[in-house]
Amino acid sequence: MLTHSTRRWLAGLGVAGALVAASAIPASAAPTGSLKLSANDVIVAPGGATKWVTLSALGIEWSDDIVVKVDRSEVAGFADVRSTAPAGVCTEAGVILTCRVPDLGDGDPPVQVELSVRAKDGARPDQEGELAFTVTAPGSGSGSFRSTVAVGEGVDLAAAYSLKLTGAPGGTLKAPLTLENRGETAARGAVLFVSAGYGLRPSQRYENCRYASGAFGANPFVCTFDTVIAPHEAAALDSSFGFTVPADSWAPAAYSGSAFWFTPADWKEYKAHTNVDDDLGPGGTDGKLELRPVTTRRSAQTDVDPYDNQTWIELQVTGDQRADVAALGAKVDARVGRTVPVTFGYVNHGPAAVGIGSRPDVMVSTTVTLPKGVTAVRAPKTCVSNASGEGEPGEPGASAYRCSLTGRVGKGEKVEFAFTLRIDKAGSHTGEVRLHISDENPTNDTARILVNATGGQGGGNDDGDGGTLPITGGSTGLIAGVGGLLLVAGVGGYVLTRRRRTRFVA
Repeated sequence: MLTHSTRRWLAGLGVAGALVAASAIPASAAPTGSLKLSANDVIVAPGGATKWVTLSALGIEWSDDIVVKVDRSEVAGFADVRSTAPAGVCTEAGVILTCRVPDLGDGDPPVQVELSVRAKDGARPDQEGELAFTVTAPGSGSGSFRSTVAVGEGVDLAAAYSLKLTGAPGGTLKAPLTLENRGETAARGAVLFVSAGYGLRPSQRYENCRYASGAFGANPFVCTFDTVIAPHEAAALDSSFGFTVPADSWAPAAYSGSAFWFTPADWKEYKAHTNVDDDLGPGGTDGKLELRPVTTRRSAQTDVDPYDNQTWIELQVTGDQRADVAALGAKVDARVGRTVPVTFGYVNHGPAAVGIGSRPDVMVSTTVTLPKGVTAVRAPKTCVSNASGEGEPGEPGASAYRCSLTGRVGKGEKVEFAFTLRIDKAGSHTGEVRLHISDENPTNDTARILVNATGGQGGGNDDGDGGTLPITGGSTGLIAGVGGLLLVAGVGGYVLTRRRRTRFVA
C-alpha cells in the first residue's frame, strides 16, 4: 500500500505514467531505540508546491495508544508544517505537534504520520532545519528520528504535454523532447526520467544515463544534465535521441510512456520516496546525450509548479504482425490413488512476442478444466480456483482454474503451470486447456488433458507414470509452480514495488 505522500508524488508530480511504486520505508530508515523509524527530507520554495514528510515506525506491539510528537521549532521561522490527519488525531501546543495513534485492531505496522510542508512568504534559499520526531509505544519502547526541511530557489520547468510517434517493427524513431523554463530564475541542471512501454526501447545508451529493465519489458531510464536554461528559454535533447520499436512487436499496436523533468534537488528528493535508484544500472557507452549549454552550480533549486513537467509519449506501431500461441495439454497414465505432477501451459510460435503490455493488450489468459476423476491437491499461485478468474490463488480442489503469468514471452518460449493431481477414479477422463487471446491461429488455442487411470489401491507419489507435456520449442524457465511467481510484472509501465501494509496515517 502506497503512503499518502508517495501517492501525491505519483499523481501530483504526474509520474503515474511512469508508475514507480514507493517503499513505505524510505532508504534513510534506521533503528533508534527499540523501534525502527524513518522520515524523508523535503525541499520547498516560496510560492511553490506543497511537499509531504512521512514518518514511518516499525517494530511496534499493538496494545495501547501510540503517541508521536513532532518538534517543529527549527523550521517554524521559514516553513509551515501541519498534520494531514482528521480532526482530533493531532493537537498543537506552540511548535509541538502531538498525535495519538489508536490501535486499529488487525495487521502489522508500520505506523505512519504524514505532515504537509510549505515554505512561508519571505523564506530565503538555503534556510534549513530539522523536524524532530519522538515515538512512544507502550510495550515497544520509544525512539526518535530527524528529517530535514530545506528552502530552495524556485524555478518553473515545463514540458510539452504529448509526443506522438509512428513506426513499424524494427524502426528507429526520433523523439525531440524539450524542456522550457517558464520562471524568472535560470534553471541550473535537469534530470530526465523516462518510463516507456515495451515498444519504446532506447535506440542508444548514453554515458550520462542509467538504465533498468522494468516490468513487461518496459524501458525505464534516467539521464542527468548540467545544462543552464535561462528564464523564458527552452532546451532540447540532441538529434541522436530516439526509440527503436522491437522487431517482435505486434502490429498494429500502441504503446505509451512518459518523460518527466526534475531539478537535481527534486530528483534527489523523489529517489528518497521510491526504490527506483536501486534498480538502475550503469551508464551506457554511446557517448553523452546533450542538453546545452553548461554553467556552474549554485543553491539547490526546487520546481514551484511540478504539474507541467511531464510529456506523455504515444507510439502507434504500423504493419501486420501477430503471434501464434498454442495451448499445451498433457497425457497422464497412473493408478488410482496415486498423485502425479502435471504441467499445462502454452508455447509462442511467434513471430510477435506476447505479454508486452501494448494496446491491444496481448496478454495470455489460460483456463484449465481438469478431467473428472482427478483432484488437484496442489495448484500454482498463478492460478485461481475458478474459471471466471474470481477464485483464490493456488487453492486446491477446484474443477477448473484461470491461470496467468505476466511478462514477455518471445518466439519459441513457453509458459508452464505446475499442478499435482490425485487419481481418484479408474477409466479414461478428458479435460481441456483453453487460451484466451486473439492470435494468429485460433485453431491451436485449445489442447486436451487426457488421464488414463487403471484400477488399484496404490497410494503416494507416482514414480513412473507421471504426466507428460507435449511441448515444442526451447524452454525459458517461465514455470509457475506452487509457492509463487518466478516472473512478475505490472501493466502499462514500470512497476517496482516494496509494499508494506500501512496501518495508520496521522
